[in-house]
Amino acid sequence: MRKYLVGLSIVACLASGCISLNIKENEVAVSDSDPAQVLRHVVLFRFKDGVSSEQIREIENAFCALATKVDTVYDFEWGTDVSTEGKADGFTHCFVVSFQSEAGRAAYLPHPAHTEFVGLIGPHLDRVLVVDYWTGD
Repeated sequence: MRKYLVGLSIVACLASGCISLNIKENEVAVSDSDPAQVLRHVVLFRFKDGVSSEQIREIENAFCALATKVDTVYDFEWGTDVSTEGKADGFTHCFVVSFQSEAGRAAYLPHPAHTEFVGLIGPHLDRVLVVDYWTGD
């Protein structure tokens, strides 16, 4: 895996629900050695009825921006549910934030940018599910 330092410019893909990161040449770096394991912080959202698509887009963009605001974030990705099994229980959005250490996650959780984001999403969420795990060798 390569470590990318994400530039400040984020463009959300409206049609596909994916994210495109605009990264300048001088802001991309490949680490000399990838960590043997990374800590994944998986966050799933189920929005309240009546939350508009514009409000959801604002939340998506704000979550994506955290990767540029918190320097302990090693990697980030997200998407919306496309499963055909019908077992998502109303959860529509999945965000995966990766860290190189528990200390990185510990710095992220109380970080002012994360705290501000939590305040933004609170009124719009019906449920949130968080699972953290270490990748295996």
